Amino acid sequence: MVRLSGWLLCGTLLFSAIPTAVSSPQARQTQPEATSLLGRPLYSPEVPADPRARLKENLVRARGEFDRDPNDPEAIIWLGRRTAYLGRYQEAIAIYSQGLQRHPRNAKLYRHRGHRYLTVRQLDKAVADLDKAARLTAGRPDEVEPDGAPNPKNIPRSTTQTNIWYHLGLAYYLKGDFTKAARAFSTCLGFSRNHDMSVATRNWLYLTLRRRGREDEARRILMPISRDMDIIENFAYHALLLLYKGEKSPEALLGSRDDDPVTRATLLYGLGTWYLINGQREKAQAIYKETVEGQQWAPFGYLAAEAELARDATRQR
Repeated sequence: MVRLSGWLLCGTLLFSAIPTAVSSPQARQTQPEATSLLGRPLYSPEVPADPRARLKENLVRARGEFDRDPNDPEAIIWLGRRTAYLGRYQEAIAIYSQGLQRHPRNAKLYRHRGHRYLTVRQLDKAVADLDKAARLTAGRPDEVEPDGAPNPKNIPRSTTQTNIWYHLGLAYYLKGDFTKAARAFSTCLGFSRNHDMSVATRNWLYLTLRRRGREDEARRILMPISRDMDIIENFAYHALLLLYKGEKSPEALLGSRDDDPVTRATLLYGLGTWYLINGQREKAQAIYKETVEGQQWAPFGYLAAEAELARDATRQR
């Protein structure tokens, strides 16, 4: 589904080429944004009133920047990002796609479209976009990527390279290609210059290595992890790494959950997979099922739990 408003349709000829057949609010209410890996339709998630008002204001500003210069890649990217933050993922993908018609070698457009292909469960397209972004940025200086939702200290923690390799690693991981996932996460770790990115990347790399039976390498991934790390935003990944290292119990981990859907999905999926790699498949499956009972389906923990349940269903056929 692609939903476009009049402000975008009157931008340029390029952007007016995006289909309008499903642009009405009624169409958006009845058509899903994606189909889950378990075959269920996924509709645009409900955004609470307080952030929704702020996100809409941000989108209005992004529209204004785009209207001033529809050919500016950064204006296109921010228009797509602000659209996606409101749960309009297919519309965001359409914005990036049309931007790539004008800027076919813009790595950031591929990076952001690849991310949203992950969100809507189009994993092969995500791999293609993120691999293209990696090739386009090979050998280039890295740069900090501005946050769309800044952390409390307003200090961006990710970069162009970490976002490309992190999301590419996730795409391979979700497809069950742990060999390629390990390579991507290892590359991402080389670009991870702060503790927040380090714990996020090490979490997925540890799980990937364990699933490939590379236990010695996985243990080495945990060696730099300590309780006193300088974490600004990725507290859930830090807690999980302490669990893997034996310095936090499952009970303490679950006790640290809050109402944030990303935190919930992250902790539950990590705990479930910790049980899985330690031979407790039934516990893992129960936690994966609990994960996908959450109302927000965009978090990567939710998506990864879906992938696990889908693989398990395939094995049982």
